[in-house]
Amino acid sequence: MVLTIYAPLFASSKRAVVTLVEKGVEFETVNVDLLKGEQRQPEYIAIQPFGKIPVLVDGDYKIFESRAIMRYIAEKYRSQGPDLLGKTIEERGQVEQWLDVEATSYHPPLLALTLNIVFAPLMGLPADEKVIKESEEKLAEVLDVYEAQLSKNEYLAGDFVSLADLAHLPFTEYLVGAIGKAYMIKDRKHVSAWWDKISNRAAWKEVSEKYALPV
Repeated sequence: MVLTIYAPLFASSKRAVVTLVEKGVEFETVNVDLLKGEQRQPEYIAIQPFGKIPVLVDGDYKIFESRAIMRYIAEKYRSQGPDLLGKTIEERGQVEQWLDVEATSYHPPLLALTLNIVFAPLMGLPADEKVIKESEEKLAEVLDVYEAQLSKNEYLAGDFVSLADLAHLPFTEYLVGAIGKAYMIKDRKHVSAWWDKISNRAAWKEVSEKYALPV
């Protein structure tokens, strides 16, 4: 049974897509045009009642929320590809911890920057400069914590690449690219080395090239 991932072009979905590619799982994709409101159509609401992306369909099983999908893929296909969950309960705890840090501390200010700097102009909306300033300050504080953590470990959860690292890829690509704030990564020695390692993984290169949004 081939898995199906919906809306692969968008950053949140790419968390799931890069996990599939890392694990060597065969999958197909279905595009969802958010600007046309396809995520609000009855057929999509039937599989994602909140009208958000992504969704993974595995036969009769459906799961949404990008990080939940990542965990599902990594657990179901644990015996193939790199172990992205950790080999011990302690390592798994660190993976889960840093996944939560990404979701609750790193992602919110970075999402605010992405919406205001990248997407607001595309939609003809004004950027909120106050939100941009506050979000950059919040993100800088988080990255300072990352710098300390990565001075002790090669990756966030330890000396092994994990879901915690992969979850950062899609939106950090915006940060160093379209947002124009690569210095936030490059000015931190250990964060910069970490970003170079994870962003140059073959799986991410494949995903970022094959599923690029035209922005």
